[in-house]
Amino acid sequence: MKRTVYHFTSLTILVVMLPSLVVACGQTEEPTATSAPLTELDLAIEEYTEAIALDPQDAEAYSNRGIAYGDKGDLDRAIADYDQAIALDPQYTKAYYNRGLAHYTMGDLSRAIADYDQAIALDPQDTEAYYNRGLAYYIKGDLSRAMADYDQAIALDPQDAEAYSRRGLAYYIKGDLSRAIADYDQAIALDPQGAEAYSNRGLAHCTMGDLSHAIANYDQAIALDPQYAEAYNNRGLAYARTGQYDQALADVSKGIEIDASNAPAYFLRGAVYAEIGEREKAVSDLERALELGLEPSLKQNAEALLEESGR
Repeated sequence: MKRTVYHFTSLTILVVMLPSLVVACGQTEEPTATSAPLTELDLAIEEYTEAIALDPQDAEAYSNRGIAYGDKGDLDRAIADYDQAIALDPQYTKAYYNRGLAHYTMGDLSRAIADYDQAIALDPQDTEAYYNRGLAYYIKGDLSRAMADYDQAIALDPQDAEAYSRRGLAYYIKGDLSRAIADYDQAIALDPQGAEAYSNRGLAHCTMGDLSHAIANYDQAIALDPQYAEAYNNRGLAYARTGQYDQALADVSKGIEIDASNAPAYFLRGAVYAEIGEREKAVSDLERALELGLEPSLKQNAEALLEESGR
């Protein structure tokens, strides 16, 4: 998901700067020796709560307290505050947008989309609302609407590298690899430090059978983000397809070291072990992949490999 971008209104009692919440508050009581130290978010919530007590009709204070609750991970309270902000001011675009973010984070995509709809209706120039609605549509599998929203986000902000990258992913899923690569090219031109765009461009090249360009892109993704497990796994797949099994095993093992919950990575390493005759290691990895859960096609392949390995 794209970096979280909250729409907020700063109040005289609190100044909030994004993407991280940096809080400059007034004087507060020092915690007692037995109390847990208050975080900046706790202090922010206290300040906004005081503002609401002074003026229960202050929609901005509710909305900004909702942001603080959201950043603490208390999404139910965040949504309750956005609800109240909207009840006080039904034209409060930022509260709809921020409530949409909270619903999205909770996995309630339909409500997220409804909130983004309202934010866009109130402010048709809201690039982030189009972008995030596109993400929600993408996850729901509605690629056409997702791409329409990415198109609009790009039209409003042609410098939005992440919108190009996400549209590229949608093109990839639709099988339009040339357009996917073109979008990744543009994303990388706008943000040469974006590891995800390199990795996804590598995946598109790999799917096209252009393994050398795929590996070069994975190289760049890993150079930018040495903890990028998927880039290691995907480069391992490309190496395996070229018959470079030692490099493949090294990469997938590194990917598993970073993210030990990735079932397809265990499947890939198990398949490589099976290919080179390391039956015990193949069985161990394939069984682990099945334990973690594989999609039906990979599950079928894993079971077939296990049978071939004499399980």
